[in-house]
This record gives sequence, C-alpha cells and structure tokens, in this order.
Amino acid sequence: MSPATEGSIYVATEINSIGLLELSSVATGYGAEDLMLKAGSVQLLMARSICSGKFLIVVAGDVTSVQSALAAGAQAAGASLIERRQIARVHPTVLQAISQTVPVETAQLKSIGVIETFSAASIIEVADAAVKTANVTLLRVHLAMALGGKGFVLLAGDVASVQAAVQAGCKAAAEDGMLVGRSVIPNPSPELFREYV
Repeated sequence: MSPATEGSIYVATEINSIGLLELSSVATGYGAEDLMLKAGSVQLLMARSICSGKFLIVVAGDVTSVQSALAAGAQAAGASLIERRQIARVHPTVLQAISQTVPVETAQLKSIGVIETFSAASIIEVADAAVKTANVTLLRVHLAMALGGKGFVLLAGDVASVQAAVQAGCKAAAEDGMLVGRSVIPNPSPELFREYV
C-alpha cells in the first residue's frame, strides 16, 4: 500500500482487503481496535465513534491478516458487535470519498445518484460495488454522523452510468437487508451540490 493521510482517514492507492467492525459500544470499540492491530499485520484506516453511540473500525491488509484481525476484534466485541464485513480489492476512490477529498468538476454533474443504508459498514461495500460497476465519480461516502447510524453515498456521472451504479449498489445493500433508499437525479440543480459536496 502507498499511504497518504487525508484528514482522519488513511488513504491508500491499492488495498488488497479491508475489514470493518461496527460496535454498539465506544469503550469496547477501543479494546477491539487494539486487539485487531495486535492480531494481524494490518494498517488502521479508521477508528472512531459514530452516531447513536457506535464505534467503527476499518483496517486493511492481506486477506489472511484482515481475517485474523476481524476474528480478534469480533471476539473482543462480544455482544457489542453489530456488523462485521470483509471486502476484497476496495476501489481507492471509496476511501477518498469517505475523507471528502474528491475534486468535483461542474462538467461531471450530469446526473447524481444517492444510495442510503442502515449502517456505516454496509455503505462502504455499497460504494465499492457502485464504482466498480460503472464509470462514475464517488463524491461522498457519509458514515453515520448526524444520520442515526445510517450511511449514504453520493455519486455522479452520465445518467446511464449513474443508473447502473445505483442499481449495483442497491443490489449489494438489499442482499443484507440494509437498503433504506435510493435516488437518481438527472441534470441536478447546482445548489444541490453546494449543500452536500
């Protein structure tokens, strides 16, 4: 991995695998984070409290190391574990969109797609599926803050690409029962982007 730090999230150019734990306890989250880092050769991408008093931990590394870290974290979490996910070969723009470091060109804004999920961990997998499916730009991946623990992704591109990406992201979310809502907005008003990007 080639690291670059942007704000509070580690941004990598290539990621073999990431692991995510979402916990219902901040205190337990810190303990789980420590054990995850000790259990496998992983890089901490993010560990922070999120809305509704939850805690999100995201690590990266090779598949086996991430599996070991997730197992250790899940065991430490016990009854506080809400969600556990491992995602292979995460698209690097997902992490840029989480850290809100995506440059936005007005010409890109032909259409906008929005996908909303019930959890912060699930929206990362949804964003990854969407950007791998179609030629879209991830504008923002919002993790739980001021959303009652939910997440959403904003993406842009031409209408057909946005529709394909939203469909793929919704399919990923629906498989786990995490889909809350979706929208595709052709020719969006410029004010819409000033509000959210």
